[in-house]
Amino acid sequence: MTAHPRLSAPLSIGGLELPHRILMGSMHTGMEDDPEQFPELAAYFAERARGGAGLMITGGFSPNGEGRLTPGGGQLSDPAQAAHHRILTDAVHEAGGLLALQILHAGRYAYHPKAVSASATQSPISPFPARELTDEQVRAAIQDFARCAVLAQEAGYDAVEIMGSEGYLLNQFLAQRTNQREDDWGGDAQRRRRFPVEVVRAVRAAAPGLPIIYRISLMDLVDGGQAWEDVVALAHELEDAGVDVFNTGIGWHEARVPTIVTSVPRAAFTEATAALKAEVSVPVAASNRISMPQDAEAILAEGQADLVSMARPFLADPAWVRKAVEGRDEQINTCIACNQACLDHTFSQKRASCLVNPRAGRETSLVLQPTRTAQRVAVVGAGPAGLATAVAAAERGHHVELFEAQDHLGGQFALAQRIPGKEEFAQTLRYFTQRLDDLGVEVRTGHRVSAQELIDAGWDHVILATGVEPRVPEIEGLEHPSVITYPDLVSGRRQAGERVAVIGAGGIGVDVCEFLTHGGPQTTPVEDWQKEWGVAPLSGPDAQIGGLRKPEPEPSPRQVHLVQRRASSIGKDLGVTTGWVHRAALRARGVHQITGAQYVRIDDDGLHLTVPAGESSDTEATDAPREPLVLPVDSVILCAGQVSQRELVEPLEHSGISLHIIGGADVAAELDAKRAIKQGVEVAAAL
Repeated sequence: MTAHPRLSAPLSIGGLELPHRILMGSMHTGMEDDPEQFPELAAYFAERARGGAGLMITGGFSPNGEGRLTPGGGQLSDPAQAAHHRILTDAVHEAGGLLALQILHAGRYAYHPKAVSASATQSPISPFPARELTDEQVRAAIQDFARCAVLAQEAGYDAVEIMGSEGYLLNQFLAQRTNQREDDWGGDAQRRRRFPVEVVRAVRAAAPGLPIIYRISLMDLVDGGQAWEDVVALAHELEDAGVDVFNTGIGWHEARVPTIVTSVPRAAFTEATAALKAEVSVPVAASNRISMPQDAEAILAEGQADLVSMARPFLADPAWVRKAVEGRDEQINTCIACNQACLDHTFSQKRASCLVNPRAGRETSLVLQPTRTAQRVAVVGAGPAGLATAVAAAERGHHVELFEAQDHLGGQFALAQRIPGKEEFAQTLRYFTQRLDDLGVEVRTGHRVSAQELIDAGWDHVILATGVEPRVPEIEGLEHPSVITYPDLVSGRRQAGERVAVIGAGGIGVDVCEFLTHGGPQTTPVEDWQKEWGVAPLSGPDAQIGGLRKPEPEPSPRQVHLVQRRASSIGKDLGVTTGWVHRAALRARGVHQITGAQYVRIDDDGLHLTVPAGESSDTEATDAPREPLVLPVDSVILCAGQVSQRELVEPLEHSGISLHIIGGADVAAELDAKRAIKQGVEVAAAL
């Protein structure tokens, strides 16, 4: 008997036998765009097939030139291209997996001047306006989809997924927001549905034995999106046209409602999936913020879906399926939905990877080979960098001992997991703790190891991952009892008052504002989260077109001022795909933002500043006019950066010991767990 019987149950779709109910959903890696990188992409898929993945779906390939995401984006439109794809399908089949090609036409999301759409509009996330497709061009595009499916079949793919959600071309035809036509392809909901229906019908006719997955948008989450009754009508017509499976999508890329970031509750949209499942007879897959087997099993047990589709969890752990089936959930390296190395990379034209698994996308270049000669390795510091290094070195067969001055593991992640919306960070600490135990790594917490102790022990390698400590700015009155460092606040050692000033508006300052402005339980129930962000129910009196309603955020229990020296906008340097979420949350909770400030002193009256006077914008000039400002606060939280903890560096360097410095101990500027973990794994791979 398996640990998750419903997940482990086989399923047949369109004559294709799936070994279980888990789809590896589409995730654009950047390797799709260059056939020369297909061997690396093949290794990426093959490792996940060996880890138990059944049917995997590629990143999107366009059926024609206009539909490419970028000028050099992935395309499958001729036999020569199909021949290259054999590299992918052969590798997956040899590893025991199945592979589906996603056919994606970007429409107005294209990052090139040949962008097209249902109407002449411009996306807010693309620099290029789209021209309107003519009737002839619409009909040609339908045939392009069909030809792409035929080529996919010839290339050895086991299925195709037609991308009809997230605001791409087919979705653009469905929504009034982007379809303003009055011809056969627009004007009312039925005619707006015609294009995607004809695409499916053409694909079914051209490739009769090929299973068709259709990625359907259940909630557009944009003004001018689809009403639920239109989504249902579309599903019925698509099923009649030949769809074998509905994979579900939530939200357009331009939506101002977060759908997959870590602050979104797990399985937040499965009610919508259940509503679709009740309307159709073909299998339906749930998606979005499903990361652990117990969640996936519960979705199936409750009848909300027939399959579960996950993408980023397979970046985090290529053996996710095998571990789940074997009941080794605690050994899964869980996706924490941070987006830092996956979607942020994708939208910055970089290769996708994973913060908690830097080997993702680098399977051929970052290899943890068993060592020929086991060496004694001391890792100092058990934050993310130290944990990743200790585990990777032990996996290679080295004898590893981990030293941590605190009485617990985790470093900055131990603080991050206390921030509302970042609870998932605890999963990374759970994973590394389990792996240390599995690998027999000796862990010495509450032990501040000295340089002499390390030297006397005769280690072959010492890896310093000692991290950072808060930078103390030069402000008069820092000894005032109202002053609190961010570790003291977040750890619970100190409590903030009802009126608070936060000094420093980088990532930590923003996190501290989240901490200060939330009351009650840390984990937000789905219903409360939907109310906060304005997600409307699908039916009933509160139902709205596009799934939107007026947001109703909970009021902050504190008055919070967020202050930075720089004159630039607060949050400008936060993540590409998550920064806007943090900025929106600050606004919704009434955080008062002050830029271009100069700190004067802290006393019983509060925090004394000078700020640009009137409308002056020359805040960097020493002679620019300024005026005093006093914030009458009870607490001043210091988030003014970090400094590396490097007291062990000099004596160890002088000793001649083999020394490696990683993470915050190496570079303290704006804590970067992505860099720290990657750096640690690379060091371990080279030992």
